[in-house]
Amino acid sequence: MGLQETVKKKIRVLIAKPGLDGHDRGAKVIARALRDHGMEVIYTGLRQTPEQIVQTAIQEDVDVIGLSILSGAHDVLIPQIVEKLKENGLEPGKNILLIVGGIIPKEDVPELKKAGVNEVFGPGTPTTEIIKYIEENVKNLGRVS
Repeated sequence: MGLQETVKKKIRVLIAKPGLDGHDRGAKVIARALRDHGMEVIYTGLRQTPEQIVQTAIQEDVDVIGLSILSGAHDVLIPQIVEKLKENGLEPGKNILLIVGGIIPKEDVPELKKAGVNEVFGPGTPTTEIIKYIEENVKNLGRVS
């Protein structure tokens, strides 16, 4: 009998920049850190609509959507993304993770979580903390071994 190998499905993460925000250095840093840790990362590029983000997430069959928002439009864009996810049978925290990073005022975090965001990471969050959060919480989705 030959060598038996266990194939482990990689965590698939979509990193997206919704809205008109034109600054993506942080998103690229996170994308690279996740990739270097063994995750499959799809980066959408700048100025994505909620519809584009959700359609890409579906097409790429991702486990996690990571949004990077610096524009201040998080209170409008995130509920739209959550709504589009739900319209397509995806429920943050149940069959997909939705995490947000960027400039998000602390007072807005409870409302974002109420809207469906699983976690919010502010500026300066160590990439190891984000990786740990993703790994621990994707297991609860039952999608990755």
